[in-house]
Amino acid sequence: MKILITGGAGFIGSHLAERLIREGHDVTALDDLSTGRRENLVSIAAHPRFRLVEGSVLDTDLVEDLVDACDLVFHLAAAVGVKLIMEQPSRSILTNVGGTEAVLKAALRDRKPVFVASTSEVYGKSTRLPFHEDDDLVIGATRNLRWSYASAKQIDEFLALAFAREADLPVVILRFFNTTGPRQTGRYGMVVPNFVQAALEDRPLTVHGDGQQSRCFGHVADVVEALVRLMDCDAARGRVFNIGNDQEVTIRALAERIIAMTGSNAPIIHVPYESVYPEGFEDMARRIPDVSRLEQTIGFRPRRGLDEIIADIVAEKRARMAA
Repeated sequence: MKILITGGAGFIGSHLAERLIREGHDVTALDDLSTGRRENLVSIAAHPRFRLVEGSVLDTDLVEDLVDACDLVFHLAAAVGVKLIMEQPSRSILTNVGGTEAVLKAALRDRKPVFVASTSEVYGKSTRLPFHEDDDLVIGATRNLRWSYASAKQIDEFLALAFAREADLPVVILRFFNTTGPRQTGRYGMVVPNFVQAALEDRPLTVHGDGQQSRCFGHVADVVEALVRLMDCDAARGRVFNIGNDQEVTIRALAERIIAMTGSNAPIIHVPYESVYPEGFEDMARRIPDVSRLEQTIGFRPRRGLDEIIADIVAEKRARMAA
């Protein structure tokens, strides 16, 4: 099968590309390398069934050509990360909405299957836990720019489902919950790689607020497994799925666990949100996915625990530091 991955040089996209190449598929990765990196693809860069196209998902002519030449699309390209969203909200909105529109319109011509990456952010400020795919979505005020990303991704979902209903486009929507693992950069505020790097360097681990906000972290390998299984599942078409691990941990406890696992002497410091983010930031206290729909549909749910996730990131960063 010929497969296009938008955002293919990114963290998740590169892991997915490796898996698909191993399974014998031809893979084209489209990436503008603004957040993706060529080094993420070093293991497959010279493979005869892989090619990297450097370009933007907003280039509609390029997207049309690439979609026409493939059998299936994984649309992962997005402007992500809380830091990036807060600093460049317009970029986040335009990239996410415009890119998804370009991919879906190109796929519509021959009804190519499309997997659209969404986010747990769409649940907004909901306090009904765990989050189920059919729950109401509770978004904050527009003055709080944090919600611009969530709103853009909601539009992505509405557009994809509209094309599924109106034109029978085979789409699957995937809401990612704090996917992490090797190759994830902390440049845009991703907490686990940032904490690990700080711990290995005996620098302070910076916790925002009181540290009692909690998250569920999933291993990228589990996410890729789910993506590959969904690709072969007709029952997934036209539906929305949560993808993530449902093991909850507070950010303070995460920092403590990383320090213990690395044997670090790094301290933990607490800083107020307003000293880190510009005006218009609002956090979510808890974020837990209900993954029962995923398990019922493809017979799989993410199971790699937090210690395994941390260990894999620590091993990668230690190897880089020793190189």
